[in-house]
Amino acid sequence: MTFTLSTTLPFDHIQHPDEFVSMDAVHQCAKAIEQAGFYAGTVTDHPVPSARWLDSGGHYAQDPFVMLSMVGAVTTTLRLQTNILVLPYRNPFITARMVSSLDRFTNGRVILGLGAGYLKAEYKALGVEFDNRNDLMDEYMKAMKLAWTGEDFEFEGTGYKALGNRMLPTPVQTPHPPLLVGGNSKRALRRAVELGDAWHPFFVPKQVTDTARTANLSEDQDILDAIAYMAEHAQKIGRETPPKVIASSTFSLQGNWSAQEAIDHYAHLKSMGVDGSGASIYTDSRTEYCEQALKFGEDVIAKIDF
Repeated sequence: MTFTLSTTLPFDHIQHPDEFVSMDAVHQCAKAIEQAGFYAGTVTDHPVPSARWLDSGGHYAQDPFVMLSMVGAVTTTLRLQTNILVLPYRNPFITARMVSSLDRFTNGRVILGLGAGYLKAEYKALGVEFDNRNDLMDEYMKAMKLAWTGEDFEFEGTGYKALGNRMLPTPVQTPHPPLLVGGNSKRALRRAVELGDAWHPFFVPKQVTDTARTANLSEDQDILDAIAYMAEHAQKIGRETPPKVIASSTFSLQGNWSAQEAIDHYAHLKSMGVDGSGASIYTDSRTEYCEQALKFGEDVIAKIDF
């Protein structure tokens, strides 16, 4: 299967702690999605969201590297993906070290989805300047790539300076794990072309993208225009092949969902130039989560031949 499918891991559902907030849950859910044939399991990143955002429909998030480490320990083939890691929240060399360790000890299974984020209150709590987030994204990606070479490096960034430092071991994947650049804005598209391996958009209604402070992508033409813009920018800067397009989850498993509808949906995305997407499982039960994952594997993943 060349069209890859991921799924969101359920460990952020803290309202059901007995179901999803335990090591037993990690064992059962991670093994179920691996058995189902999902390419990757994904986690998000909100270390300290504001109460106001949470109370108006936001969500909690576990530490992404802690969760992916545990998932990696109980699986063997499942890719371990951040969707997304808010890159400006952390010193880039701390992030590079965590990624390198995780990739090395899981034999090259990390996929790093990255984004600039959108929660001003979270930025403020973490002591990072919100208005600088896009410049920090570009800077931090460059810094991490240097660190992942395994060679001595020098780099001067915003409030930090490497004067001849070295980071070993390097990631298993060379030159580094895939970098999926999130965001729907033209700046994010240029970043994907200039610094990333893939563009990692989310196709959602306008009210969601307004909250996330990014461009709306809800119609086919929006997606086609974005892909064309990346191709044009790639040609402009001399990049031979534009980034792949790996979308965030675009199909929901809830109620009486249709396997054929899912297959047709992914085929349509593929026809527009999208190389991968995801499915989200909505349930309050760990048992049902595993059952739905396995059903999706049998009825959808096993049937996709594009």
